[in-house]
Amino acid sequence: MIQWRHQQRSIWEELFAEEVEALWEPWMRVVDQLLEDEEIVGAVYEAQGKRHPESRQRGRRQTPAEVALRMLILKHVRNWSYEVLEREVRANVVYRSFCRIGTEKVPDAKTLVRLGQAIGAETVRELHERIVALAQRRRVIRGRKMRVDTTVVESNIHYPTDSSLLNDGARVLTRTMQQIEQRAGGLKRKVRDRKRSVRKRVIAIAHALRHKGAEGEQKRKREYRQLLRLTRQILNDSKRVLKESEG
Repeated sequence: MIQWRHQQRSIWEELFAEEVEALWEPWMRVVDQLLEDEEIVGAVYEAQGKRHPESRQRGRRQTPAEVALRMLILKHVRNWSYEVLEREVRANVVYRSFCRIGTEKVPDAKTLVRLGQAIGAETVRELHERIVALAQRRRVIRGRKMRVDTTVVESNIHYPTDSSLLNDGARVLTRTMQQIEQRAGGLKRKVRDRKRSVRKRVIAIAHALRHKGAEGEQKRKREYRQLLRLTRQILNDSKRVLKESEG
């Protein structure tokens, strides 16, 4: 179940609110005023609601829209990873205050990644436009020039060797051909799955790298020739499937 913001602040938060807010950085005060706009928070709330048809009324409580928005902005300003964002907000009362978390639980890094994905690029674009419009209206900026950046999601990638790139290409082409075959209800010639053979050649090349000298070099060349032969066959199959699907 999603919500706009956390409930009323506790007595402890009320007592120390003024002291903590006195430690805010200047940019925090400006951004805090802009983020009071309900249209901005509402855009995040609506994006969260699209994750599941019943997420507004059922399920466990999600991170409030207001908190998600402010934490993602803090991440962007500080150029932090999601892991660093989680750690810093947990340990710093100023960041807790700015993000409107108080004594509530700070969402973990995995939750923050999913929130960033749920909000999506279109909502982020709308938020940027709204914030810039408000900043111009309140004379925070003149708006003659604007520099924009993109929001990215961290992901692990493998080192791009020649053999691994051929393996990636073979896998994607085979998967695409199989999808075309399924949607077309069959082709004149069944798509042959060579992914396993390609993967074996890639592993054999990796093992051959451990052998030095002429013998290892000959083994690598032999395995690469086999890998190139397989990928060439997959490429020819993809051209055939494309031609048949267009006809």
